[in-house]
Amino acid sequence: MTRFASTQWSLVRRAGSGEHDARAALDDLCRTYRPPVLAYIRAHAGVEDAEDLTQAFFAEFVATALHAGAEPGRRRFRTYLLTSLKHFLINSTQAARAIKRGGAAHMTSLEAPGTDDGLRAAERDSPDRVFERRWALTVIDAALRALRAEAQAAGKLDVFSRLREFLIEPPAEADYAVLAREMNVRPNTLAATVHRMRRRLREHVLAQLAHTTHARADLDAELRDLRAALAGVME
Repeated sequence: MTRFASTQWSLVRRAGSGEHDARAALDDLCRTYRPPVLAYIRAHAGVEDAEDLTQAFFAEFVATALHAGAEPGRRRFRTYLLTSLKHFLINSTQAARAIKRGGAAHMTSLEAPGTDDGLRAAERDSPDRVFERRWALTVIDAALRALRAEAQAAGKLDVFSRLREFLIEPPAEADYAVLAREMNVRPNTLAATVHRMRRRLREHVLAQLAHTTHARADLDAELRDLRAALAGVME
């Protein structure tokens, strides 16, 4: 059964706690969500210092989440993350304009877009969709890594490596036949193996999503959003 553990909220609390493992907690948070955040910043602002902005965002995100009293159950973690990112970029843009008017001398620069009109123009390029797609791919990648670890522990890493490309989209019958000959197994045996691995991958995907949700309804919604985000990417 999928557990609705508030894992990501726990990471936020630990990262801002000042405890000895706070740095490790922040690193875990950044490592997990860095790809979608970085992709959004690049799509939204198109700046060379996107990497620096990404790091600055996570540091501010943890502090803001703590002071705002962010709690699981009030909203989905992904939604809270994206909303916080949008606010961060707006504030960064305003700070960049202040610098150009002769304000603070040392601050991360956000060159483009440098106006509210520019931000709205960037929105027409759908950075939200870029974020959602990258988030979905991050979830899939984490699930695949978990499945790979299981295969390695069971001494079946070679099987995983051969079948990995078929776990997102099932192979055609002809592909089954060719691969079955290469692996010296029957096609129906291979098909059954792929089916079991795909089912297990789905369980890992649900586990990843459950880390950021608090109720079954939220989990179902996250799964629908993930499928929508990947439409046209893995078809």
